[in-house]
Amino acid sequence: MPHISKKGAAMPSSPVRKLVPFAEAATLRGIKIYPLNIGQPDIKTPEQAIRAVKETNMDILAYSHSAGNESYRIKLAATYNKLGMGVTQDDIIVSTGGSEALLFAMGSICDHGDEVIIPEPFYANYNGFATASGVTVRPISTSIETNFALPAISEFEKLINNKTKAILICNPGNPTGYLYTQEEMDQLAALVKKHDLFLVADEVYREFAYDGREHLSVMNMAGLEQHAVMIDSVSKRYSMCGARIGCLVSKNKEFMAAAMKFAQARLSPPTFAQIAAEAALETSQQYFDEVKEEYIQRRDILIAGLEKIPGVTVANPGGAFYCVAQLPVENCDDFAQWLLESFNVDNETVMVAPAAGFYSTPGAGNNQIRIAYVLEKEALIKAVHILEEALKVYKG
Repeated sequence: MPHISKKGAAMPSSPVRKLVPFAEAATLRGIKIYPLNIGQPDIKTPEQAIRAVKETNMDILAYSHSAGNESYRIKLAATYNKLGMGVTQDDIIVSTGGSEALLFAMGSICDHGDEVIIPEPFYANYNGFATASGVTVRPISTSIETNFALPAISEFEKLINNKTKAILICNPGNPTGYLYTQEEMDQLAALVKKHDLFLVADEVYREFAYDGREHLSVMNMAGLEQHAVMIDSVSKRYSMCGARIGCLVSKNKEFMAAAMKFAQARLSPPTFAQIAAEAALETSQQYFDEVKEEYIQRRDILIAGLEKIPGVTVANPGGAFYCVAQLPVENCDDFAQWLLESFNVDNETVMVAPAAGFYSTPGAGNNQIRIAYVLEKEALIKAVHILEEALKVYKG
């Protein structure tokens, strides 16, 4: 019998999606599920993005340029330059979601066995992208007690060696919602310049910065031009997760030339989705203001509810639409499955994402879950109540 590769065997399962079969079975039993596990916004996609695809008149659905449609990249550059990034269309490669942009980045930066330092917990698929690319993740621990703030730079220094090629951050963070401060970004900038590393910043939640704070992009940092790589996506910004359009942005010409060869190898990003993404750039500021206010209200309701549950510790996110909660439970994988298989309140239950899958360190995060507050406020209140009742009953 033929065997699969070691790489295939090592690929991690998604902590967000691996519980889907149990959710499907619960639904068949008539159980209503409040999905807190996945970052799929319930916000409507901007109308002009949908309309642009509907009104497209073409005889041939052809390849685009491997870097993406020029018209889209020109408008993207103009959008970024309103934020002071100072880029051109040649500094942008359109990708099939932010996921492909991350794969291109790892492939362009690292050889097999090279290392990337990532503060954990982090977006679970970073583990998968690293495995697929032959890259070793060197996690650096953050703590729920400090709201998952950046660890001391001395902790990074301990991990840097001749195989270290980059530091990867998600800002604001998934799964923590942590928003890096100016001081923290300055510290990282100084570190990557000192050791001649790349600083790769996943900035797909840029607009979701709360409490009067502003997001600071790596592309806005003077002196970091040859080190900075930005990952972006339309998925969360415009509630267009299914479009699968993202991009890779850097002013480092050598890096972009390497990434372009990966882009050519996969031919081109999807044509219809680029049309929708280009149209979405015309979205009004009012749309973003209303969406951000909605998420702030949801966050406040969720955090207040979780803080009232005995034994629960929760970090207060400064951005994105996730939080990590620590539960009085030894194994949240088992708890999340039990919620779907064996527990309900009036035929309703919740689906959460066990946080262990957002760590690279074995055994870390076993008593934590990630919650995506992408449900309406009334649904969040119900979901928190169900979670509270479940913790009263669950015995492990």
